[in-house]
This record gives sequence, structure tokens and C-alpha cells, in this order.
Amino acid sequence: MSRRIYWLIPDVASARRTVDELLLARVPMKQIHCVGRESLSLSGLHPANVLQTTDVIYAAELGLLVGGTIGAVAGVLVALYYPLGFPSMQWGVVAVLGALGALMGAWSSSLIGISVPSHRLKRFKAAIERGEILLMVDVPSLQVKEIESLLQASHPEAHLEGEDPDTPVFP
Repeated sequence: MSRRIYWLIPDVASARRTVDELLLARVPMKQIHCVGRESLSLSGLHPANVLQTTDVIYAAELGLLVGGTIGAVAGVLVALYYPLGFPSMQWGVVAVLGALGALMGAWSSSLIGISVPSHRLKRFKAAIERGEILLMVDVPSLQVKEIESLLQASHPEAHLEGEDPDTPVFP
């Protein structure tokens, strides 16, 4: 199980030093993500990608659930009111329409979710607009306290902003 730790760092130079400390502590670069305002150059840092800065995953999950439910209900209505001749085939329509509804729901809602900023990062919007760098570090649960104390000791200019207990596995 992994946790995401959030740090606000005042400038890019300090962010680079912090990332170097994390690399020396054997945190892989792919688990360190930086977010800054658009006009800020994050060269030398690992910028957060679309999956981490938007609600595309949340929207796709919701669309999968809603689309699958609507598709299954439509399948049941088709099976009940438009018999196809074979009883086993009628209930197959439920499964097919449920799967198609889930796929369409996930696809269409992810198109919307990719344009919506992440609800997890809303609380950092003002700080990012002021020019601060948001550092997101994904670490195993057993290493959270170790990494937090390491960064607090070596980077007093950085501010620990908490952690997420439910870090997604892939983004």
C-alpha cells in the first residue's frame, strides 16, 4: 500500500534540492511529481501528468458505474418487452448492453474529467498561483514517517501539507 505525501516548496531551486534528497533516500523518480503554475519552468523536475492533475480517473470510474447501470437497465427492459425467441439469448442482451453502457459511460465521462482540475489539488491552487511548487511523493506506508522527518530536517523552507491514504496504484 502506498501513500501520497504533499509538500509545498517556495521555489524551483529548493524543489530541485528536495528532489535530490528524495533520490538519495532511494525514492524512485517516477514516484516524485511536481506541480507549478503554467508560466513556471520545471526543468530538471519530474512534472505531474494529466492523470495526477485532473479528475480523469474519478470521472471514468463514475462513468463506468453509471453507464453500466443504465446499460443493464436498458438490457432488462429490452429482454422483458422485446422477446428474441430464446430465453437465454434475452439475458445475454442484458450483459451486452450493460458492458456497452459501461464502456460508453467511462469514455464519455473521461472526456469531461480530463478538463476538470483534480479535486485533491484544489486546496493548493492559491499557493501554486503564488509561485510555490507542489511536490507529491508516493511512498510505501512504512516509509511515510521516515521521508517526512528527512525532509523536515533538511528542508525547513518546505511545508508538509498532509497525505492521501488512498494513492492510486498507477498514476
